[in-house]
Amino acid sequence: MPDVSPHPDRYKWIALSNTTIGVFMAMVNSSIVIIAMPAIFRGIELDPLQPSNVGYLLWMLMGYLLVSAVFVVLFGRLGDIFGRVRMYNLGFAVFTLASLVLGFVPGSGATGALELIVLRIVQGIGGALLMANSAAILTDAFPENQRGFALGLNQVAALAGSFVGLIAGGLLATWSWRMVFWLSVPFGLFGTAWSYWKLREVGERTHARIDVWGSITFAVGLTAVLIGITYAIQPYGDRATAWTSPAVLALLAGGAVVLAGFLLIERRAQAPMLNLHLFRRRTFAAGNAANLLASLARGGLQFMLILWLQGVWLPLHGYAYEDTPLWAGIYMLPLTGGFLLAGPLSGWLSDRYGARGFATAGLVIVAGTFGGLLALPTDFRYLWFALLLAANGIGSGLFAAPNTASIMNSVPAAERGAASGVRATFQNTGMVLSIGLFFSLLIVGLAGSLPSALARGLAAHGVPPADVARIAALPPVGTLFAAFLGVNPIAQLLGTSLLDQLPPAQAHVLAGRRFFPSLISAPFREGLALVFGIAIGLSMLAALASLLRSRRRRPPSTDHDARRGMTRAEGAQGVG
Repeated sequence: MPDVSPHPDRYKWIALSNTTIGVFMAMVNSSIVIIAMPAIFRGIELDPLQPSNVGYLLWMLMGYLLVSAVFVVLFGRLGDIFGRVRMYNLGFAVFTLASLVLGFVPGSGATGALELIVLRIVQGIGGALLMANSAAILTDAFPENQRGFALGLNQVAALAGSFVGLIAGGLLATWSWRMVFWLSVPFGLFGTAWSYWKLREVGERTHARIDVWGSITFAVGLTAVLIGITYAIQPYGDRATAWTSPAVLALLAGGAVVLAGFLLIERRAQAPMLNLHLFRRRTFAAGNAANLLASLARGGLQFMLILWLQGVWLPLHGYAYEDTPLWAGIYMLPLTGGFLLAGPLSGWLSDRYGARGFATAGLVIVAGTFGGLLALPTDFRYLWFALLLAANGIGSGLFAAPNTASIMNSVPAAERGAASGVRATFQNTGMVLSIGLFFSLLIVGLAGSLPSALARGLAAHGVPPADVARIAALPPVGTLFAAFLGVNPIAQLLGTSLLDQLPPAQAHVLAGRRFFPSLISAPFREGLALVFGIAIGLSMLAALASLLRSRRRRPPSTDHDARRGMTRAEGAQGVG
């Protein structure tokens, strides 16, 4: 029997405030490293722009997301069996300890990078424990007519954390790269102590064995797919990306086969990690499909906008390259503002009027903002850019809270941990897939026109033909990473010795703030058009999936059929 709090009204606010701190902290760390990367690699004395070091850079960025995507379903299921609060508390402790140790990494060079990557993976495990169980804890603590509002506040904290991380990373990196990781420690210590002291198990528990084979096949299959996507972004031979690499194809195909095996195992397991019968519930299936498609559409948005700002717009407007990471975070704040406005409000409204209309309208708005971004020139007026970002945040906020509440309300109480894990897995997997897809599309778009534009621009300013040919033949991913890390790409490619050989006036132009943005604007625009066009299509597909959810939710069954299936009538009607 669950331990029901003697003060349920007081307890629900305790649960909301604690889980809000947890998801905020986890999301800060998912983005803070993006901006602090130049300082981190300088601190460990490793040049991330060297071709042999690109893998370290990618794993620092993607490792945390990959682990979060792989383990949330398992950790949500473990929460159903052993207690959601217990798993959540463990996540706080693991995350805090990893954050503390990250700041004390002693190594340098490749050794230091590997130490950071391993500890970031451990940190990601703690974050997965937090994210997998926070929504289930809130669903247990709040009555059904308040869950949308509570989950809306929780998701606002998550998005706010991702953008606070951008700004905090830029500020702390100027002080010490170690402070980037230590920022989480005081929040983690407070949150860990508070969660162990105040949170209680008020939800239903499932007494079942751990689905060992299901857990193994899911982790192995999804890990293989996501690792394949991570390596596909890198150059392969004389090609801009590695999507045709035998190793990448083997990882993708092998992962897909193992995931198919996972589905077969789950259909026959007595106590499956993921009860596939939940997908017979129309609201659960439609909500998760919309979640995955929406994450695919907007998961890579942050990276695309950062590249746009840091590589083109900010240098054209007089910002030094080393200052662009911080200002990129500041100029993207309207996106957070829109989400802060719409998230809690849409959750509150969906508690009263249902989720379908708000969630679907939010996705249509998001698609419209992608169309607006597609219409902007590369050197845009900031007012229009800010308005589009704010509208995108509003649309995302209209979708996020109602969709999450709809998913969590559609499942039996004993399945909430697993349902929360599925939701988080779809969202995190969509983000990783989106980053890989959008980044690859952008690189492919640049590969078609950047080399020739680069060669013409360098030759026109007196760079020797041999150096022009060498630089123009380099993969565009290095140029993008240079802009992403706040480094002047042309100055980096030419080097001090070559710049010193050129006439001072020509060297000044090449190493200045306007040459590279002016050079890359047209090729970059072609890549962005492809990315935003696909994002529009994915957002509209997500809106269609959202529209398929039930108008009214009937209370989900809590008896044995929730574990082993539903009747044919329920399956046909799509209980949800």
